[in-house]
Amino acid sequence: MLTNELGSANPSAHWRDYYTLTKPGVVQLLVFTAIVGMFLATPGMVPWEILVAASLGIGLAAAAGAVVNQVLDQRIDAQMARTRNRPLPQGRVTERDAVAFALGLALAGLTVLVVFVNALTAALTFLSLIGYAIVYTVFLKRATPQNIVIGGAAGAMPPVLGWIAVTNVVDPHALLLFLIIFTWTPPHFWALAIARRSDYERADIPMLPVTHGEAVTKSFVLYYTILLIIVTVLPYITGMTGVLYLFGALALGGGFLYYALQLKFAPRQDSPMTTFRYSIWYLMALFSFLLLDHYLQ
Repeated sequence: MLTNELGSANPSAHWRDYYTLTKPGVVQLLVFTAIVGMFLATPGMVPWEILVAASLGIGLAAAAGAVVNQVLDQRIDAQMARTRNRPLPQGRVTERDAVAFALGLALAGLTVLVVFVNALTAALTFLSLIGYAIVYTVFLKRATPQNIVIGGAAGAMPPVLGWIAVTNVVDPHALLLFLIIFTWTPPHFWALAIARRSDYERADIPMLPVTHGEAVTKSFVLYYTILLIIVTVLPYITGMTGVLYLFGALALGGGFLYYALQLKFAPRQDSPMTTFRYSIWYLMALFSFLLLDHYLQ
């Protein structure tokens, strides 16, 4: 029976720690966008075996990347109020066990993709895993205030992976989905970085609010929000979607712009976190409109 550090038998708490290592909220959002990519890739229904296998494989690989990220960032996490209670900084999971857990997740996910989906999806999923867990976490995060812009490419891949799982082809429309998430990532994450600026400063991470100040970061949040609204119109312009999606994209973009303008010109104490939380609901709702529009056209 597993025991926690206080010596009491509590196996459920131990497994919750492993679950926490996978950043379940992030993984769920990534898998959701991958599923939308699958459905947009076909005019009919996605074969159930592809839907299940691709969702499972992409989800396991994303979870593996999250665990590796926490292994590599555990010393930084220990210095930040937002992350200091994670299992690794608190010693509830050892580094060795976390690495083994990540390798198991990665191997299982990639095996599922190779065996039950296709090799191209597996290869690009592996590259995305390396891009996030190694390139972003080890190099970009510590090297440049534009870390989240460049590193956002890995997080933007799931809808492309979902599309390829169904078609085994990299389609230009799938790349539009990539572009949407790639453009969404900076204002989403910089809003959080403003709220947690002292944490990043203490950990010596060159996030934009630390290196260039909050005023510049708020301006960049606004600029990228405007760019995001333009990018989200492209699926309609290219004929990929219809009027329902266009209406939803513009309405949601208007909400994002409202929060970005408030953050820049009339900020309240909770404005950064309010903007951050809205950005999450924004992406979920935007991809829901993509899915609804696809089947209602």
